[in-house]
Amino acid sequence: MNQHVETSGNLALIRQSARDFAETHIRPHYMEWDESQHFPVDLMHQLGQHGFLGVLVPEEYGGAGLGYQEYISVIEEIAKVCSSIGLSVAAHNSLCTGHILQFGNAAQKARYLPKLATGEWIGAWGLTEPNTGSDAGRMQCVATRDGDHYILNGTKCWITHGISGQVAVVIARTGELLDSY
Repeated sequence: MNQHVETSGNLALIRQSARDFAETHIRPHYMEWDESQHFPVDLMHQLGQHGFLGVLVPEEYGGAGLGYQEYISVIEEIAKVCSSIGLSVAAHNSLCTGHILQFGNAAQKARYLPKLATGEWIGAWGLTEPNTGSDAGRMQCVATRDGDHYILNGTKCWITHGISGQVAVVIARTGELLDSY
């Protein structure tokens, strides 16, 4: 019972913190950003400094080390003020940072997660292709092993944070397409 009270109290505090941040740093500017088609890179850095870009990242990598309840609350409160910024926070946390957290090796996690979690770097994510859209099963981009690295061969489009990001997770296939797909 005590743990539930503590968790719900922390959740309320996190929700209020995200709400306050959105009201103070996003609401006064979001229409201007939208109308001028400006992506507020400085805001993303501030979001990271407040812990909103590393919600799920363990503390050992500079993140908040929280769970999905907290993550959902942060996204919800920011999106209530500006859905575009809410989506950018979600994409950074889930698509780029989340893939490195889930699938990266120890060296990759140590190299990338601290800078992503703190907002020093913005994470990009590339799945969509010109002829297959976001259908990962039919993607044409191929990653071919070359020693300790991979060589990517293919085309991606509509890369989330592609212009503003410093690191990107690019989805590519390493085998043949399945005929039965």
